[in-house]
Amino acid sequence: MPSASILFSTYASISTSVMLFRSIVDQLIPHQLQTLLSSKLEYFFRPKSSELTLIIDSGDEYTENELYEAFLLYLGTKITPSVKRIRVKKVPKQNKLVLAIDSGQEIIDDFEHIKVKWNLIPQKRNEGYSAEDQQYFKLTFHKKERERVLNSYLTYVLNTAKTIEEQNKVLKLHTVHRGAWKEIILDHPATFDTLAMDHNLKKEIVEDLDRFVRRREFYKRVGKAWKRGYLLYGPPGTGKSTLVAAMANYLKFDIYDFELSMVNSNDDLRRYFLATANRSILMIEDIDCSTDLQIRDKDQDVRDFGNNKLTLSGLLNFIDGIWSSSGDERIIIFTTNHKDRLDQALLRPGRMDKHIHLSFCTTEGFNILALNYLGLHKNNKWYLEIENSIEKYQVTPAEVAEELMKSEDVDIALEGLLNFLKRKMIEPDEQAGRD
Repeated sequence: MPSASILFSTYASISTSVMLFRSIVDQLIPHQLQTLLSSKLEYFFRPKSSELTLIIDSGDEYTENELYEAFLLYLGTKITPSVKRIRVKKVPKQNKLVLAIDSGQEIIDDFEHIKVKWNLIPQKRNEGYSAEDQQYFKLTFHKKERERVLNSYLTYVLNTAKTIEEQNKVLKLHTVHRGAWKEIILDHPATFDTLAMDHNLKKEIVEDLDRFVRRREFYKRVGKAWKRGYLLYGPPGTGKSTLVAAMANYLKFDIYDFELSMVNSNDDLRRYFLATANRSILMIEDIDCSTDLQIRDKDQDVRDFGNNKLTLSGLLNFIDGIWSSSGDERIIIFTTNHKDRLDQALLRPGRMDKHIHLSFCTTEGFNILALNYLGLHKNNKWYLEIENSIEKYQVTPAEVAEELMKSEDVDIALEGLLNFLKRKMIEPDEQAGRD
């Protein structure tokens, strides 16, 4: 074995040689070139990472990233004691809490012996985004598991999140406020059972909705956007808005209540429409009141606001043009009190696929309202008289409901309704006499 003096001498010789080499390099090779060579050598000699990372952000101002929302829901079920910060919220109408990880936290998951690591990373974004939106997910795993993660694990996460979402689903009513969609909880109790509507018409609507939601592959096969257009028309108070609420409750779809008066241009229209979610109802009420979009004078279908323009063709393009394919499983509903005032371009199939006429209260409608408001069946003298004559009075379901609400006493409520109906019959005759 070499002696200590020999080892020390050898080390000194090597050190001197390295220092001499460095001195030569510094003199002969420019500093910038040295830095470049150093980085290249470091790339070739440093250990190669065996990990692959996926980045999932929350989307942009026009569209949300469905993966991001699904991962938030899924990871809420994977929180362990090692997670130091947790977001907590209560689901309305339910006595349960929903958990979600906060930014900066990490979760380890195991799927079929695949180890994955989730991190929620804070991110600076443009003004106008909430703090919750300013973050993204980083999913890290071994490179060899790439195909299994992309094809199996992420599918499993999405399906699990969908199940959780359905369990926690709270319907929302979205309205435009200060240039953006704002939401509140939709707590409307309307159902098809409580609608004061002809039984056959309700059955027809329910069957049409069921057929629509189960035909994803059909729409794809025939090359049509997966959407359905309805026109609800009839006098005020006949239940058009209530029917929309019943449809939303039946399908578990959010409602986007859209007022064309809030729109100044086709660009605005595009921005609002693209921000609506899948599995939703877009409702445009009282389309007949937007007179400038109804009857076109030759080529004049334009409403001017300075340099901005909202056109009928722009609206039609979102109903059945190329932009209508920007989302899936959507229902578009127009309501009107005067169908005859609408431009025929709005009414053709493919735009408004199904026209539903809601008219005055029928005998069947009165039976439903009496049961809803009074818990009453056919066991009252006033009831039988009203039932046998109500269709000749041309009274709306809203008017009947208002009269039934005036007293908790069945006899008083029904007698009041009968008197109201008789007054309705007399008023037109008196008016005709004055004319």
